[in-house]
Amino acid sequence: MPPFEVLGHRIVWSAVLTVVLALAAGKGRDIARVFADPKRLLGLAASALSISINWVCFIWAVGNGHALDSSLGYFLYPLCAVFLGALVLKERLTARQTAAVTLVCVGVAVLASGIGQVPWLVIAFPVTFGLYALLRKVVVVDALVGLTVETLLLTPAAMIYLVLRPDGGALFNDGPLLALLLVVTGPLTAIPLVLFAYGARRLKLSTLGLLQYLNPTIQMAIAVLSFGETFTATHALTFAFIWAGLLLYSLPMRRDVAR
Repeated sequence: MPPFEVLGHRIVWSAVLTVVLALAAGKGRDIARVFADPKRLLGLAASALSISINWVCFIWAVGNGHALDSSLGYFLYPLCAVFLGALVLKERLTARQTAAVTLVCVGVAVLASGIGQVPWLVIAFPVTFGLYALLRKVVVVDALVGLTVETLLLTPAAMIYLVLRPDGGALFNDGPLLALLLVVTGPLTAIPLVLFAYGARRLKLSTLGLLQYLNPTIQMAIAVLSFGETFTATHALTFAFIWAGLLLYSLPMRRDVAR
């Protein structure tokens, strides 16, 4: 399937699910208030654009044998989050946390040098998701309400694209199994993003960024174990640096231990 067709279904079914959940939770008025607030609406429009670009890049990468490239891009995202947190939100890292980030930087540098080039995906993923995380942190809105508004803003364009697909596209022409998988993209998209937005409002952006190394680690494992892409000694060395940095960053502060 074309990446934009998959993207269209992700948006539409996510919108259906989030609207149902939001209304069931009694958040209908909150959604209406966001649409009546130009400042918050503009911020969510920007975050919606950022995440939709991220989605279509990921869909294309997985469908065209570049799952390892996508994982590398997501490895770089936390560094982008740390940079944005320091630049925009004036967040500060302790010496130990700085050392942890340095280990992660070394790991990413090892992987990039081993590949011998920097694919465009490696730039697209951290920039788009980094901007999305930043926007969702600074726009004051409930996690579910924010995602509902984002998907509703994207839905008209997605619907127009899907309606213009020949004979209704894959949903009506490629069998019930694929149709079911397309519908399932709704909860598989919406639930993680609601949880992400919930955490983004409560964690430092730099902490949120480093926790995101779980995502590309899983992606890399799937690329190798399921898709048959090659895992080299360079990848192994990269993992060693990244997880060492993550472990160092995650250790509790002394004052926390004392409590």
